[in-house]
Amino acid sequence: MTSALASGPNASGAVEGRAGPFAHLTRDFTASIVVFLVAMPLCMGIAIASGVPPERGLVTGIIGGIVVGLLAGSPLQVSGPAAGLAVIVFEFVREHGIEALGPVLLLAGVLQLVAGGLKMGGLFRAISPAVVHGMLAGIGALIVIGQFHILFDKKPMSSGLQNMAAMPERVLGLNFSDAAATELALGLGVLTIVVMLGWEKLRPKSLSLVPGALLGVLAATAAAWSLGLGVARIEVPASLAAAFALPTSAAWFAPLANPSLLVAALAIAFIASAETLLSAAAVDRMHDGVRTNYNKELRAQGVGNLLCGAFGALPMTGVIVRSSANVQAGAKTRLSTILHGVWILGFVALLPWILREVPMAALGGVLVVTGWRLVSLKHVQHLFKAHGYLPAVIWAVTFVLVVTTDLLTGVLVGLALSLVEVLPHLRDIRLRVHEHQDGEDTRVELSGAATFLGLTRLNAVLEKQPADRSVHLDLGKVKAMDHTTAETLSEWINRRRHSGRDDRVTGPAEVLRPLPVAG
Repeated sequence: MTSALASGPNASGAVEGRAGPFAHLTRDFTASIVVFLVAMPLCMGIAIASGVPPERGLVTGIIGGIVVGLLAGSPLQVSGPAAGLAVIVFEFVREHGIEALGPVLLLAGVLQLVAGGLKMGGLFRAISPAVVHGMLAGIGALIVIGQFHILFDKKPMSSGLQNMAAMPERVLGLNFSDAAATELALGLGVLTIVVMLGWEKLRPKSLSLVPGALLGVLAATAAAWSLGLGVARIEVPASLAAAFALPTSAAWFAPLANPSLLVAALAIAFIASAETLLSAAAVDRMHDGVRTNYNKELRAQGVGNLLCGAFGALPMTGVIVRSSANVQAGAKTRLSTILHGVWILGFVALLPWILREVPMAALGGVLVVTGWRLVSLKHVQHLFKAHGYLPAVIWAVTFVLVVTTDLLTGVLVGLALSLVEVLPHLRDIRLRVHEHQDGEDTRVELSGAATFLGLTRLNAVLEKQPADRSVHLDLGKVKAMDHTTAETLSEWINRRRHSGRDDRVTGPAEVLRPLPVAG
């Protein structure tokens, strides 16, 4: 069975060539403003969901924009506080205190720097998509049920199960005949959600880049201010310098003597790295520009988290919502990412009084919508239809364990289950990748079992293929393929197709079945 992958010429490259540097500067400038407007409510909301003051999320956004933007290996990816780490930070702060977060995050940054220096970026891309999406769905569910209590001006409980158990009491305790703070806060949170979702359904195309989250927060803030509502509002320090306080004594490093905190640093480094590099791969699929240098991106994230730890801020990752907004707004270089960090810095330094008017419930509403979108059933449906029941089971087990136990347990069990997919193919477990030059074309021949164990080498070969040469991907000698490799090949094939390459993919029908090849 053979398939040719072809599409029309890539006109964007010609347009870019004629546009010149000033056109790029204009696009990056306007894109940076869009990303800034998206990032502001998310930075504060994720900080509150993590159990820390909102200015710590803003500090992470500033460092992620300015510092990581300068060093990044993914030019259009935006870095900042991520919903994917909110749960693990919340649990950490509850158990060990906010003072221990800084040194642990600094160590996590060092681990990322070392991993990038050792060129381990490709290893994180071999993580099962079922585990990653199951983890994100579990995190999304925990954010929703945790922020549900913020909508009532109450603090979340210490675990996901406790939060779920307390939800009926919150609803049954409402008394709308008495406009107390609880009912008023809920009204502001619901207003935020309605404005967000309504705007995204009804907004005109000319205003498509205006973020719904910003409008939702503005609507709730305007209502609370104009009506003088006595609801909880976010607290922002009078001086920005207070949010950038460096450690003053060696005692600051004392928590690192606790072995359990070393494990926490390793978990943060692992999860932040995996989320960053998978986000970078997704961003690469959105544009035709420079591809991500994964090891460089990992080192940049290490520097960013090291600085976030030194300043006691939140951990950062590459974040897909802000990154996709950056691409959709027309960004062309990393300047847009850097400038969005500058805008956050300027806003917090010059206009902190505006932030102090924002109701906590409004940010809770933003996080409820954000968390709900992480619980995407489309991923598990795709895994089941394309690859069978086992990846769907891995997704489901990871999801359930993240919600009912903790994030690290869910991820580790999910990774262990990923090995089950490999067990039937131990005899042919080694994947061999050979390159042959067939005239003006390149033939990449695979043999053996194509599993995540050989994915790092396969990625290295595929990504060095030049854009101006056609490739024949020969899978004729592949004995079996797991869902992780199939998803990776699908992304590579789609990227080549969208760039206008006339490539061929050949192999047995059972191997080609989950791949996006035309019959």
